[in-house]
Amino acid sequence: MRRQKRDMNSRAFDKGYQAGLGGRSQEDCPHENDAHRQAWISGWREGRSDHWDGLTGVSGVHKLRAV
Repeated sequence: MRRQKRDMNSRAFDKGYQAGLGGRSQEDCPHENDAHRQAWISGWREGRSDHWDGLTGVSGVHKLRAV
């Protein structure tokens, strides 16, 4: 659990990926810090791409990292 809190860029990317995969807007980014915001948006873009490619549900499980 502590490792997640230390690596905020990785966590922001994962949360952005989940948001993009879920179809949420890019404007929903909760980060003010530029580095965290960039990581979140990168994850969001990848999530949106996977959403458009149909990698939702069971077909997209391989993209998620184990927590």
